[in-house]
Amino acid sequence: MHKKLFIPGPIEVSPEILKAMGTPMIGHRMPEYAQLHKGVTDKLKQLMFTKERVFLSTSSAFGAMEGAVRNLVGKRCANFCNGAFSDKWHNVTLACGKEADPFKVAWGEPITPELVDSALATGKYDAITLIHNETSTGVMSPLPEIAQVLKKYPEVVSIVDTVSSMSALKLPVDELGIDCCVFGVQKAFALPPGLAVFTASEKALERAKGVPGRGYYFDFLEFLAADEKNNTPSTPCISLIYAMDLQLERIFAEGLEKRWERHAKMAEFMRAWVKEHGFGLFPAEGYRSVTLTCASNDRGVDLGLIKKQLGERGFAFDDGYGKIKGKTFRVAHMGDMQLENLKEITTEMEGILQGL
Repeated sequence: MHKKLFIPGPIEVSPEILKAMGTPMIGHRMPEYAQLHKGVTDKLKQLMFTKERVFLSTSSAFGAMEGAVRNLVGKRCANFCNGAFSDKWHNVTLACGKEADPFKVAWGEPITPELVDSALATGKYDAITLIHNETSTGVMSPLPEIAQVLKKYPEVVSIVDTVSSMSALKLPVDELGIDCCVFGVQKAFALPPGLAVFTASEKALERAKGVPGRGYYFDFLEFLAADEKNNTPSTPCISLIYAMDLQLERIFAEGLEKRWERHAKMAEFMRAWVKEHGFGLFPAEGYRSVTLTCASNDRGVDLGLIKKQLGERGFAFDDGYGKIKGKTFRVAHMGDMQLENLKEITTEMEGILQGL
């Protein structure tokens, strides 16, 4: 039995997308691939509101995130941490042999512009990592306000993870001044996992030129050279890129404004449902994700049991991540999902809660 995915990723993939992945194979050094590649990157630039380079990486997003650290941290990195994945990014930075400091806030709290400003005012750092939408806690940090602070520090290269937010709300990369914006495709893009996208500003590419030990697979300069030929340094996941091409067409057919509005409405519905049924919202007021809701288990119910019973009814549900497992639960509402789909799982949850 296939369980409908309401977890923070991977999420449900439409039949049309799965069919596109069955498109007959082409050689990745053939002109047909270059045409496909250029079509995808051109549409991504439109979606991301950027004129900078957009690269396709056959990896998880964390591959591109590690690559960004290896390419762009010259002196020392400030890792802003407010959940499991931003904590992990700090560990990855250290594992790459980079000098780095974590700036941690409590899980459920956002990274604030003031925190970023105070860290960068020390002059110690030439790069930062930041997760826009921390999926472990359902917290969305105020990226536009943080971006304004970053403009005070032109020597600092910004590396921003928009893994679970890109395409669900407006994220104008150039206007924000993000030097390297990274995301995966298995969340708001509603594709199967295995493909990452990242941008590189001219400032980022110049930084990379002076950083030794970039490796090969994620070397930004290798991506730059391949991009001149509308290609990738290594063999790309062509089937996923076919799927991305179709999904981008579908996104623009829906309309960006309508897509953002749909995500906002689903988030509003889920937050209201959580409160109505005696649970709390784990993230701080004003910093709640539009792609998933992280609820606090104020009722003290057995979330493991709810997860089991939902699974038996054909729904995949998440009963919290890491140190807040059992204390919180997360329901995703992103990608191709519609409000009617979200109401399916909440209806099932209501029935289970009544029987507890």
